Amino acid sequence: MTKARDTANLTGSGVGLSLLDIDAGTDIGAALVDADLMIVDDGAGGTNRKATMSRLATYMGGKITSGSLVFIASSGAISNAASVQFREQDGHFDSSKFDHYEFRLQAVTPATDNTALYCQTSTNDGSAYATSSGDYHHAGTADQVGLLLNEGYAAGSDTNEFGISGTFHLLSPHLSSVYTTGLSVCTIFYTSGGIYHTTHDDSAASARLAAENTNAVKFSFNSGNIESGEIVMYGIANGT
Repeated sequence: MTKARDTANLTGSGVGLSLLDIDAGTDIGAALVDADLMIVDDGAGGTNRKATMSRLATYMGGKITSGSLVFIASSGAISNAASVQFREQDGHFDSSKFDHYEFRLQAVTPATDNTALYCQTSTNDGSAYATSSGDYHHAGTADQVGLLLNEGYAAGSDTNEFGISGTFHLLSPHLSSVYTTGLSVCTIFYTSGGIYHTTHDDSAASARLAAENTNAVKFSFNSGNIESGEIVMYGIANGT
């Protein structure tokens, strides 16, 4: 049986809502992309117009409230990589939206046993990083080659050792008037059998000893590659 249509609402100037029946339409059969189109009423009682999904994404992005934790990017599954980078040129840093950033580490495991994981900073979008001893201080005045994530216990890759899992906070990297600082709260598997230690005090704090605008960071071990794991980046919205 053919569905009855409300032709009384069909006029030369528009189509009544009762005539719209999307149930019988064909599903797009794929994920929505920026170029897909939708129909919107341009203001109450306005003109129906088409808009792209990218406009919706821009609108939703503008509605992020201050303090919200917003997903930015993931390294994906790491496989024997020298480092993992997050850069402004890839859309990972945006000071117009975020004041601080949070990185979630899932079993970031070194290829070389008994190593330290560092986050090193860049002011030129990853073309070069500060990597010299003394460029950073950790837990007071200890010279370091980066913001250190695993204080006191080296990350392991031996049997039943699963590297580092936890959270690393990068604070105010865009401010050129103060030091960029990092705070690590991580579980480190450092001996066979799953023995671990969680950093939770001032020994987890590090600072880049230069007041500069950081727009890229690189995670790497002080020896060897990153064998496996994943690092996910979030931004803490500033509400602007």
